[in-house]
Amino acid sequence: MDDLTMPIGATGMSVGAPIGMQIQPPADDAAFWTRARRHMLHFGGTFVPFAPVRAEGSFVFDAAGRRVLDFTSGQMSAILGHCHPEIVATVRDAAGRLDHLFSSMLSPPVVDLAEALARLVPSLPKVMLLSTGGEANEAAIKIAKLVTGGWEVVGFAQSWHGMTGGAASATYKAGRRGYGPAAAGSFAIPAPDSFRPRFAGVSWQAELDDGFALLDRQSTGNLAAFIAEPILSSGGIIELPEGYLRALAGKCAERGMKLIVDEAQTGLGRTGLMFAFERDGVAPDILVLSKTLGAGLPLSAVMTSEAISEACDARGFLFYTTHVNDPLPAAVGLKVLEIVERDALAARAAAMGARLKAGLWALQERFPWVGDVRGRGLLLGLEFVDEDAGKRRSAAALSDAVTDRALELGLSANIVRAGASGGVLRIAPPLTVSDAEIDLGLELLAAAMREVAANM
Repeated sequence: MDDLTMPIGATGMSVGAPIGMQIQPPADDAAFWTRARRHMLHFGGTFVPFAPVRAEGSFVFDAAGRRVLDFTSGQMSAILGHCHPEIVATVRDAAGRLDHLFSSMLSPPVVDLAEALARLVPSLPKVMLLSTGGEANEAAIKIAKLVTGGWEVVGFAQSWHGMTGGAASATYKAGRRGYGPAAAGSFAIPAPDSFRPRFAGVSWQAELDDGFALLDRQSTGNLAAFIAEPILSSGGIIELPEGYLRALAGKCAERGMKLIVDEAQTGLGRTGLMFAFERDGVAPDILVLSKTLGAGLPLSAVMTSEAISEACDARGFLFYTTHVNDPLPAAVGLKVLEIVERDALAARAAAMGARLKAGLWALQERFPWVGDVRGRGLLLGLEFVDEDAGKRRSAAALSDAVTDRALELGLSANIVRAGASGGVLRIAPPLTVSDAEIDLGLELLAAAMREVAANM
């Protein structure tokens, strides 16, 4: 699922040079930015003042040789770091061997990847490969509607699932204004937020019960699916508490709904488990993978059960797209799975995440405007608050000042805005990040905070 978040400083993503250009100017080249302003369509926020020309491991570099530590893994996707040599070799080989096919043709890399994914989630052995998270969520929603006969889809009020029709209708974080009506039957319930609870002293189970009680009153009896992220990343790194996903699955089963779990950012080891849903000991009806599956290349997957697949076949499921089951990205995904398993990167994410979280907790002790540190593994969030107004009011200007300065010092992370929050610093380094790189990132963030504090 692609999202509209705010890279360091205020908002957006880096601008690259036009396709085919051999040498890019440094980021401070006025002519480069003049051309960028002239031709680049804005799609959310502003572009940051850094134009990478190459990347390696945990770092990106501009044409002047300036190095920036990438604590966003690109768009939270490059879990193996940038330009991993085995991924580079796989792309070169696959591009020279078999890149793209007629959509009804199956190739060995596609079947191999489907088999490898099914081995990881045996209850969901049926696989379709697509390009983006939004596209895969679109397919998952259509599957749920087709097999249930319902058309009502429920998500969290802080969710982000993509920018295509059905996925956008299930996205409540942003993007709902100015485009006309969302899909009929779009509903939301609040996600459980321990730092900013909707009702003080109310358990997440009671909130969930209340949310579904309201949903039942509004539904016309045509509930098809609930789509959920185990950690709402763009929503402000809101982690579903342990047991929540299992309870949610029960609510869906009671109503004949399908549970779709969107693991765009949490899948393939980032949270310390291969899949975040495994912690609750419950498998979804439909699993969506993207971002991390391609390790930075456009690849997503929809996984589901034999029973749902059979119902799709019987009812004529149609999701015929240009790049469905393409061999080149499938070869990359297969190599990504091999590396994640071979190098025990889920366990590494747990260990590196503990080191990173300990460092963030230390910053929280030093700076009163760090209100909360949360997340799992290498998907963490640090929420800024206004110390004068109390913890329930946040500090957007403060978070922007810190992240702006951090980028100047050589650290790229990004700010997500969600609800009452004025700024949650989302930190998602690659799973290959080293101890030294974790420590460097913490040092750069601390330096940025010190300088902002000195000028307050």
